[in-house]
Amino acid sequence: MRNYLLLLVLLFALPSQVLFGQRTNTTYPYSIPFQLTSHNNLSVRAVLNEQDTVKLMFHTAANAVTLTEEALKTVKSLTFAGADSVKSWGGSNNTSRFSTNNRLQIGGQTWPNTPIWENKNSGPETDGKFGIDLFEGKVIELDFDTNRMTIHETLPDKIGQYEKLKLIVDNGMLFLEAHCMVGNQTLKNQFLIHSGYSGAILLDDQFVAGHKLDDVLTVISEKELKDSFGNVIKTQRAILPGLTIGSQTLADVPVGFFKGALGRQKMSILGGDILKRFNLIIDAKREYVYLKPNRLLKTAYSAS
Repeated sequence: MRNYLLLLVLLFALPSQVLFGQRTNTTYPYSIPFQLTSHNNLSVRAVLNEQDTVKLMFHTAANAVTLTEEALKTVKSLTFAGADSVKSWGGSNNTSRFSTNNRLQIGGQTWPNTPIWENKNSGPETDGKFGIDLFEGKVIELDFDTNRMTIHETLPDKIGQYEKLKLIVDNGMLFLEAHCMVGNQTLKNQFLIHSGYSGAILLDDQFVAGHKLDDVLTVISEKELKDSFGNVIKTQRAILPGLTIGSQTLADVPVGFFKGALGRQKMSILGGDILKRFNLIIDAKREYVYLKPNRLLKTAYSAS
């Protein structure tokens, strides 16, 4: 089992029934509009305690509701109950304040008794984040053609238009198998579905070292990454000749990795710059993901 923490993810050791109260006034299916930001994140309008309006990033690899320090300067309805030490992908000496028993409204749905944690960072243009645990036991559909998230009780009738791919679930996180094409090699790897990462691909250290990709791929730039608590590390950026997901092959995909065997990046990531190219449906049991190419399939990759 991979007992790992990564960029922009807080994994708290609380069951989801403790993290979130029961949904109220729920009729299925229901739809939630989102904005695809310039950083490839999904921004959703939310209301806290019927008083504060915030923009939350939908994060497929997170399981807590969080707000940034900056957002909390203007949020008036939260009362903090204390603080706790939290590990993050970039460091272990982090302290996070938490607030209990909040009322969270997203679209027409409300979650009472919702804990909210404090972070330093979220996706640009957002005030915090929420994860898939809000929709436990439900089907999650993301449609980038209409910019809407739809929550279903069962798979929708149109599911036959999508390609069905097996999910690998590890510590509640969702992984997808894909193939990297490098020279005359096709290299299989598992990738975390990570809508909080704005880039295309981030490769794990073991995969890079095992295939000597830091020697094979030409580095074109260097980039700084920050986790939720402001810890900074630098990545190398190169171009992967091809990436195959199911029956779809994407060419000349930007890829990030850490040069040398650092041992820090434990898992490979499919980020927002890849995910936005597919409408996707995640089944209620988190066993399969269904993909369908959309209008963004052939758009240029982000420069950063």
